[in-house]
Amino acid sequence: MTTAILTIGTRGSPLALAQTHELRRLLAAALGAPEEALPIEIIRTTGDMIQDRPLAESGGKGLFTRELDLALAEGRIDLAVHSSKDLPTHLPPEIAIAGFLPREDVRDAWIGRGGAGLAELPQGSVVGTASLRRGAQVKRLRPDVSITLLRGNVETRLRKVESGEVDGTLLALAGLKRLGLADRATAILPIDDFLPAAGQGAIAVTKRVGDARMRDALAPILDAATGAALVAERAFLTVLDGSCRTPIAAHARLDGETLDFHGLVLRADGSEVYEARRRGSAVDAALIGDDAANEILLRLPHGVAGLS
Repeated sequence: MTTAILTIGTRGSPLALAQTHELRRLLAAALGAPEEALPIEIIRTTGDMIQDRPLAESGGKGLFTRELDLALAEGRIDLAVHSSKDLPTHLPPEIAIAGFLPREDVRDAWIGRGGAGLAELPQGSVVGTASLRRGAQVKRLRPDVSITLLRGNVETRLRKVESGEVDGTLLALAGLKRLGLADRATAILPIDDFLPAAGQGAIAVTKRVGDARMRDALAPILDAATGAALVAERAFLTVLDGSCRTPIAAHARLDGETLDFHGLVLRADGSEVYEARRRGSAVDAALIGDDAANEILLRLPHGVAGLS
């Protein structure tokens, strides 16, 4: 019987498990241990249980992390794996982000019924999404379509398009790739036309504050470039009080030691867009995201809440 070295916590969706197995494979190799020595504990979160209404009505992003945070704090798990875009801007004081795995493709994928592109949808078509950001950007491009709530895991959403419940939806290309479903995408949306969510495509790992053993174990597999980009994107969200209640998008990319940042905030119906771009040293990642957000705040007549 293999002795457990550490326990990894995760949500139970197919995508969450795919991300966790990716982390476990890399971590086991770095530690020179069999994967069985890193058992996985599946933890159902409040966000997984709510399928009939937008998360903003029930508490926002923390609904996908609360139970994992508690398991960490109580010592039932040693690490927790998350989609970075699901992490709230403020974590419990005893929980820290250890870092991020190398980022996958950040772009959004469009899935249209019968292979129809977003631009080709008939007037009045229905697009399903649980993301205010995606809904607002769709309305920005196609103000004539309707947006309806579409919850569930990736496979569930794909089935609802196929069955005709909605005429199309959008999913993170990274998630489709990790599930071996990238061929289901009708089109890949260019970043400049359809800015991703802060953290999209990146796998985050959290641990207990002060846990030096987990810090050292993870060090060989964490990616500094992804970390710098996420620092800027999360700083942007923090200033804007980013949550599930406001359509906010952000993307940072490291080019050598230089960080390129693009962020925007939209009115929910896509009728107004406020954006900012910054370029600076990677060591100033937090300041770059912070400064871009403050520029947008100065231009919002009634603050971020006025766009909801």
